Amino acid sequence: MTLIKHRPYKVSLLEVSEMAIAALWGNKLRSGLTMLGVIIGISSVIAISSIGQGIQKSTEDNIRGLGTDVLQVMVGSAQSGGVSQAQGSVTTLTWEDAKAIAEQAPSATVVAAYLQRNTQIVYGEKNTSTSVYGTDLNFPKARNTFPKTGRFFNAEELNSAASVAVIAPTVQKNLFPANVDPIGQKIRIQGEIYVVIGVMEAKGSQGPQDRDDTVYIPLTTMSARVIGNNSLMGTSINGIYIKGQDESQLEIVKFQVTNILRLLHNIDVPENDDFRVTNQADILATFTTILSLFTVMIVGIAGISLVVGGIGIANIMLVSVVERTREIGVRKALGATDSAILSQFLTESVIISVVGGTIGIVIGIGLTFVAASSFKFPFIISGSAVAIGFGLSTSVGLIAGVIPARNAARLDPITALRSE
Repeated sequence: MTLIKHRPYKVSLLEVSEMAIAALWGNKLRSGLTMLGVIIGISSVIAISSIGQGIQKSTEDNIRGLGTDVLQVMVGSAQSGGVSQAQGSVTTLTWEDAKAIAEQAPSATVVAAYLQRNTQIVYGEKNTSTSVYGTDLNFPKARNTFPKTGRFFNAEELNSAASVAVIAPTVQKNLFPANVDPIGQKIRIQGEIYVVIGVMEAKGSQGPQDRDDTVYIPLTTMSARVIGNNSLMGTSINGIYIKGQDESQLEIVKFQVTNILRLLHNIDVPENDDFRVTNQADILATFTTILSLFTVMIVGIAGISLVVGGIGIANIMLVSVVERTREIGVRKALGATDSAILSQFLTESVIISVVGGTIGIVIGIGLTFVAASSFKFPFIISGSAVAIGFGLSTSVGLIAGVIPARNAARLDPITALRSE
C-alpha cells in the first residue's frame, strides 16, 4: 500500500485573524471579561499621566503668572537665651526691614511687605472665611496682580490707615450676587466696616492655595485694627516679596537681602538667622519634580493592573486550549501545522489585548477631558503614555499567549482526537 503524503497547507495571516476573531466572538462574554484588566490598566495609565501633566502645566502657569523673578522673605525661628524657638512663635520681621531692603539692596527693583491673617468677611447676611492681606503700595507689582475693576488703595489711604478693601474674584463670588457691583459696597472685617474700592484680576490656584480667595487692605489698617500688635522695633509683618530685574539675578538679590537683614537683626552666625529667604523659581522646580515623581509612582501602581490583565489573558487562553483540544486534533489531522495552531492562539491573545488597549485609550482620554473640564486645568493628552500604553497592551497579549499557544501547537493529534 502506498501512503499518500499530504502537503501541509500554509495558512495566511488573514485566515488566521478571521479564525481568531470567530473564536473570540463565539465567547463574547468571556472575551469581554478578559479584556477588562487591560482596559482598566491602559485607561488608568493614560488618564493619570495626562491629568498629572495638566495639573503640572496649570500650576507652572499660575506660579509664572505671579512671577518667577521674586524672592520671598518669611519669618524664621528666633533665638531666645540661646534656645531656638518654634518657627513663627516670635515676629522677627518688620515693615522697617522691608524699607531698608528697598533703600540698600541695589538689585531689588520692587519690595513689598505684607501681614496676613485668616478671618471672616461679612456682607449683608452672607459671610465667608478668607485670607486678609495687609500690604503696602508695591504689592501689586511684586505679585504681578492688579485690579481688574476699581483701583488699589493709594498712599494717602495707606498713611491714614483708611478702612478700604480690594477683594479678589473668589471673595466677590462668595459674598456678592452676580447682579451686584461690589465697588462702593461695604463689608465687615472683625466688626469694622470697610468700603470695597477694587476687584483684583483672577490668578487661579498655586498648589492647594486659591490666590483669588483674598482681601487686601492697607498694612497700617491691618496692623492697627485686625492684628492689634506691633514689634518694639516697628510694624510687625509676616513676610516680604522682593522682585529682581530677572530670574538670573535672584541669587545676587538673595545675597544682598540676607546680609542686610543680618545687620539689622544683629546676627553674626548664619545658623541664628531669624528669617528665611526662598526663591519662587526654586519652588516651581521643586513642585514640578515632586509632582512628576508622584505621577510616575501612580502610573506604576496603575500598571500593575496590566500585569493582572496579562495573567487573566493567559488563564483564559489556557482554558480555551483545554476546551478546544478536540478541535485542535481535527485541524492537525487535516494538515494544520504547529505554526498555524501557534499563530491562531497567539493572534487571539493579541486581539484581546489590542482591542482592550484601544478601548482603554478612549476611556483614558475621556476621563482626562472630564477631569480637565471639572477642575479647570489644561486638557493635555500624553502622547508618550498613549504610545507606551498601546505597546504594553500588545506586549501583554503576546507574552500572555505564548504558553497557551505553544501548548496547543504541541498537542499530539491522536491524543487530541480521543479527548472528550
